Amino acid sequence: MYRDKKISLVIPAYKEENLIKPTLEVVPDIIDKVYVVDDCSPDNQNEVILDCARKDTRIKLLKNEVNQGPGGAVITGYMQSSVEGYDIAVVVGGDNQMPLDQVSNFLEPLVNGEADYTKGNRFLESEVEYTLKKMPKKRLLGNIIITALTKISSGYYKLMDVVDGYTAITKKAIDMVNWDKAWRKYGYPMDFLIRLNAYGLKVKDVPRRAIYLEGERQSQIKGLRYALRVSPMLLKGFLWRLVTKYIYRDFHPLVFFYFIGMIFLPLGFLFGLFLIYQQIAGIGVSGPRAILCALMLIMGLQFFLFAMLFDMEEGK
Repeated sequence: MYRDKKISLVIPAYKEENLIKPTLEVVPDIIDKVYVVDDCSPDNQNEVILDCARKDTRIKLLKNEVNQGPGGAVITGYMQSSVEGYDIAVVVGGDNQMPLDQVSNFLEPLVNGEADYTKGNRFLESEVEYTLKKMPKKRLLGNIIITALTKISSGYYKLMDVVDGYTAITKKAIDMVNWDKAWRKYGYPMDFLIRLNAYGLKVKDVPRRAIYLEGERQSQIKGLRYALRVSPMLLKGFLWRLVTKYIYRDFHPLVFFYFIGMIFLPLGFLFGLFLIYQQIAGIGVSGPRAILCALMLIMGLQFFLFAMLFDMEEGK
């Protein structure tokens, strides 16, 4: 236990035969239960997990019937943790790259009531220089792009390093969120943030040490390609959050600012391209049409920026 709170640890595992054992061997005593969620892994990781469970009775192997992705494995662990009455569920990967000796830093804000969900941030305080030195540049670029997109889609504009899967969540937050439609594949941490914001839950960044193991499989983030792959999910989640938070659960006019901005900006851009084409083709562009194009772009940008400002204020 940690300060009279029952703590569970959720570890999604897929093809972690080599690294799951060193991960389980360093679980601190403040963890009361360890849920290792097998996501239909084809290797021998389950034998390794069961062998560790014979030595540590806190370890419990859960199995997804079909492969869902890491997000689906985390949700399986969340549900089991809630059913068995644990106050906080911590999540780390099964690749031994998340320092469990820092887990109390994730628990403190939750126990003190400062947040409902904490997440790791490898770019805060003393950790930033080491992270920038060790993280491959392509992954760093992908992290920056995804973080920028997630700030807008989730409404948590002050958060960084949104791809980090080292997290902790209260039972209250688990029970409040409807996880049925949550994203279950890679990219789930960003989708989870969108859902947490829609339910008005507090999230806090926690500095954490980055661990890079030479010769071992690293993150699935592959720079720009990864960012493009998760962008449709972020857009869909963004629209869902606006409707859920500002129309269904409550009301705020910023939702109309967003929608007007999303209409005028692309229309103004497309209209501008059409005018450029006409100018190149020798047809010519009249002054009123050029002014109309400029107004559409300016209005679209203004509405979008005002919506972001209101959204940021609501996020506080």
